[in-house]
Amino acid sequence: MIDGASGESVEARAGTVGERTGVVIVGAGPAGLTLANLLRAGGVDCVLLETESREFIEQRPRAGFLEEWVVRGLERRGLAGPGLLGAQAHGDCEFRLEGEQHVFRYGELSGHRHFVYPQQLLVTDLVRAYADGAGGDVRFGVRDVALHGIGTDAPAVSFTDPRTGQHRSVTCDFVAGCDGARGVSRKAMTEHGAGVFRHDFGVGWLALLAEAPPSAQRVVFGLHSRGFAAHMARSPEVTRYYLECPPGDSPENWPHERVWSELRLRLGAHDATPLNEGALIERRVLDMHNYVVEPMSYGRLHLAGDAAHLVAPVAAKGMNLALNDALLLADAFLAHYADGDDGALNGYSETCLRRVWQYQEFNQWVSEILHGPSSGDPFRAGVAAARLRRMTRSERAGTALAGLYIGSDADH
Repeated sequence: MIDGASGESVEARAGTVGERTGVVIVGAGPAGLTLANLLRAGGVDCVLLETESREFIEQRPRAGFLEEWVVRGLERRGLAGPGLLGAQAHGDCEFRLEGEQHVFRYGELSGHRHFVYPQQLLVTDLVRAYADGAGGDVRFGVRDVALHGIGTDAPAVSFTDPRTGQHRSVTCDFVAGCDGARGVSRKAMTEHGAGVFRHDFGVGWLALLAEAPPSAQRVVFGLHSRGFAAHMARSPEVTRYYLECPPGDSPENWPHERVWSELRLRLGAHDATPLNEGALIERRVLDMHNYVVEPMSYGRLHLAGDAAHLVAPVAAKGMNLALNDALLLADAFLAHYADGDDGALNGYSETCLRRVWQYQEFNQWVSEILHGPSSGDPFRAGVAAARLRRMTRSERAGTALAGLYIGSDADH
């Protein structure tokens, strides 16, 4: 077999151990694990490769809001456990501007809600279902992952087994690239002509986890001339906070007292409950940007999740898009193996990208509300205030926006 990038024969490497399966899934995040579970349940052989340890992916804090249509999609396929189905649900959020509270009741307007379920809990559920419950083939801690022959009828994925040090190669029918922005799958796609379309917001967000109970029953966005801030419940004992900061800033510039001083200021409002403060157990700076890889398919390689697109956490869309990709790709693979029908596989990229671009557009729209007041530009600040008033005071406008916020209208 010839390497698609270098031309090196995989089997030519001395000591390579060969295997064969139907689908190799690279990356055990929400997309890869969902896909693996659905293929296993559908009787399709697959191998799941992950460079990190199981313990790491089960503890890595990431996104926490799932849109109801995604939860129902997982539920129909038997992948929504009691933890997810019993999770706290939100149907409104609050914006605070110049001391005033503006509530957006998107649940009433759309009939749908968000479920608060941290990504690490969903990942843990999916790993248990695949590896422990179904006996699925997953290899953690693999190294030197490389894709080969993705433009041929017999692609392969090679890697080094961390336990034995052996170099192994798995020949397959398809490769599902679910390994994120820095993984080998996105790189392989761009080497074969895919474009990467990127937008930088010009701001950073300091992402924080605090050992403190939530201070409000809903998500709170603080719009302030000093910068945006946000409060999001993660559990009864832990709260996610965000603070706008310069791009490239260092978490070391944000000691405990400075963080809480800015949060109190930016999230302040008349009659608002004081913040519950606690130890900061995570501090990292996110340079806020979005990107889309288009197309999401080449030959026998199909991307899903952050390998294909990133939506900055402005409107809590990222994990929802990843799971949508996985559900669509699983259905497409199952149609291929069960019926020999490749229509869904051939249209996979186009189908996914419709929702991806809708979410990107809505993300941009909301971003102007969040960042306009701190832009230093009175025009942008005025536009942000006008958008906020329209969202929260006009039932007609609010209903249209609620469908996009919760994802129920994103395919139109």
